[in-house]
Amino acid sequence: MPDYDRRRHRKVCSFCLEHVDHIDYKEVSRLRRYLTDRAKILPRRMTGTCARHQRLLTVALKRARHMALLPFTADVR
Repeated sequence: MPDYDRRRHRKVCSFCLEHVDHIDYKEVSRLRRYLTDRAKILPRRMTGTCARHQRLLTVALKRARHMALLPFTADVR
């Protein structure tokens, strides 16, 4: 199998495309895309966010958790 068949397109930061300077912790629907079903924060290699926006995203997710807008863990019993 030739090497060019397995190449993937580089993921682009959606926040950079939209020129976002501040990620709002109250935008719960947008923040949920960056959590797993177990409420873990997805890494950059999976989401495609740049380092700067990943740091801002992490802070926003943690603030939303603290304000009880997002869960800390999935409630599986």
